[in-house]
Amino acid sequence: QVQLVESGGGLVQAGGSLRLSCAASGRRFSNYIIGWFRQAPGKEREFVAGISRSGIGTVYADSLKDRFTISRDNAKNTVYLQMSSLKPEDTAVYYCAADGSPILIARSAREYDYWGQGTQVTVSS
Repeated sequence: QVQLVESGGGLVQAGGSLRLSCAASGRRFSNYIIGWFRQAPGKEREFVAGISRSGIGTVYADSLKDRFTISRDNAKNTVYLQMSSLKPEDTAVYYCAADGSPILIARSAREYDYWGQGTQVTVSS
């Protein structure tokens, strides 16, 4: 089992940047694929990015791959989401999640076993 805690959210102006962190506790963090998702008010939770156990493989939502970068530091049990050129439509609660059956980096939230509580990102125009 793994516990996840997101941090780094906040209020930023359009065009600005934020780096979110997902800190994990528990055993064998490096055994899990980690994904970032977001959910805006009134909308479904959507996939943002995912990273393989080693950190070599990454997958992004097509609309975000030019502005967002996912990375991980297994020595620190932490995954990061660097977000740049932020837009008001990026406003959402951002969640990280762990997939304990890592064959592929899944885009569906249903594939992930453990979730953090989320961190709010608000982008003002």
